Amino acid sequence: MEKIIIFDMDGVIVDSEYTFLGTKTDMLRDEGFETDISYQYQFMGTTFDFMWQKMKDELDLPREVSDYIEEMDRRRELLIERDGVRSIKGAQKLIHWLADHGYRLAVASSSPMRDIMRALTELAIVDCFEVKVTGDDVAHSKPAPDVFLRAAELLGVDPSICTVIEDTKNGSRAAKAAGMYCFGFSNPDYPAQDLSAADKIVADYEDIYQYLAK
Repeated sequence: MEKIIIFDMDGVIVDSEYTFLGTKTDMLRDEGFETDISYQYQFMGTTFDFMWQKMKDELDLPREVSDYIEEMDRRRELLIERDGVRSIKGAQKLIHWLADHGYRLAVASSSPMRDIMRALTELAIVDCFEVKVTGDDVAHSKPAPDVFLRAAELLGVDPSICTVIEDTKNGSRAAKAAGMYCFGFSNPDYPAQDLSAADKIVADYEDIYQYLAK
């Protein structure tokens, strides 16, 4: 396997999905829409604009998408200030191991660059990544392959030699659409996702060590 690995961020490096799922569910409730938290699972891995535009269209939400994003950011910020930036178990260790063993690393996330840089900096892994790409840098959100193709372009490599680590249905489909090998990370602490598009599903980052060491 070539030493090129592209990480998703939320749910793969950073334990942040809980700040999205509960916050959006509460916001919809405040607007008069009672939705189960599972309604939000479909948006895991997509950009803020995509998720809120779809909810606005489906539910006929009254405010502008930008207003909802701003409010979501405010509510999430309170949670992050309370809890700090939390790492997914084993993620920092894996990233440092890969960097120490000559792997070229990239982050390709649907989150804004400010969130990417804050999270990687606070987790002391920002220097491990040669490339950081956000959904704001490309035309189409996951499950389109744009963000992964952009990461490969910036790394100067063919997409076919890249390996992606993803934890969502949208992300794994995007990785495969980009022509990349995909580890589907089935986090036991997160809602179950359809990772059938992935080439190999792991529930612990120790499994990736074993696979790469072959």
